[in-house]
Amino acid sequence: MSFDIDHLDSQKGKIAIVTGANSGLGLEITIGLAKKEVKVIMACRNIKKAESAKLEIIKTIPSADIEIMELDLNSLTSVRSFAKSFGDKHKHLNLLIENAGIMIPPFSKTEDGFESQMGVNYFSHFLLANLLMPILNKTEGARIATTSSIAHENSRIDFDNLNSENSYSKIGAYGQSKLACLMFAYELQRRLNKAGSKVIAISTHPGVSKTNLFSNLPKLIQVLMTPFLPFFTHPPEKAALPMLYAALGDDVNGADYFGPTGFNGMKGKPGKLNSKAHSYDKDVAKRLWEVSEKLTGEKFEIKKL
Repeated sequence: MSFDIDHLDSQKGKIAIVTGANSGLGLEITIGLAKKEVKVIMACRNIKKAESAKLEIIKTIPSADIEIMELDLNSLTSVRSFAKSFGDKHKHLNLLIENAGIMIPPFSKTEDGFESQMGVNYFSHFLLANLLMPILNKTEGARIATTSSIAHENSRIDFDNLNSENSYSKIGAYGQSKLACLMFAYELQRRLNKAGSKVIAISTHPGVSKTNLFSNLPKLIQVLMTPFLPFFTHPPEKAALPMLYAALGDDVNGADYFGPTGFNGMKGKPGKLNSKAHSYDKDVAKRLWEVSEKLTGEKFEIKKL
């Protein structure tokens, strides 16, 4: 089934959280949802940038229903504060879109001692889904969507170097974090099924798009790449479509994986895909889940209503 967001009915009444909503793919996802009358919570670290992005959205979509809430994924304390604040204000949550991410930065650690890519891209989102599960579980048709990457294809979960304790590879840590996001979605769906929950977990990847994630590439490489970008990348508004499909599509099932269907998954129309075989490893996923509970300090329980 092809996905055409322009032909979707209004989604008025739904609430979505989009992490990293003020720029790049998060901004385009927010715009797509706002066009369909979804109330969007822009969960952002930089409130000033979020306010600026909100004003730009409202210029083109005057009816957009947007709320800004502070969320710093470098801090589990911030994640906990955000989840509590959201629960105090809202009684349902239809879409948790875990979009925010960083790519190949110099080595650094989050407030909680995680390697920054594993911390921001994966561990904080694991905790966020955990803390918001009670409200998701009470919402009819709720979905949790994680953001993976084609970088998962050549990556593995290295439990002996999960937070780059022994050595640091920018690309290796990035790929591991994105594989973790994908395996989390699959493992979460297995646990949702076992608990009898109607929430569904899915994952997506955007293909290749020149967003601010590219800013950590060496300047020379950025210059050399520029003439070739149209051949293997697509603009952010196209790269956001797999996530919008996962969030709003009529034919979405738990553990579906969405991405561009063009050459090597780099660009093209959004569709359902199969991820690489190692991403379905249940033993690794179970171990990752248990390690994630331990490191985030919260048992992830899914209760049947």
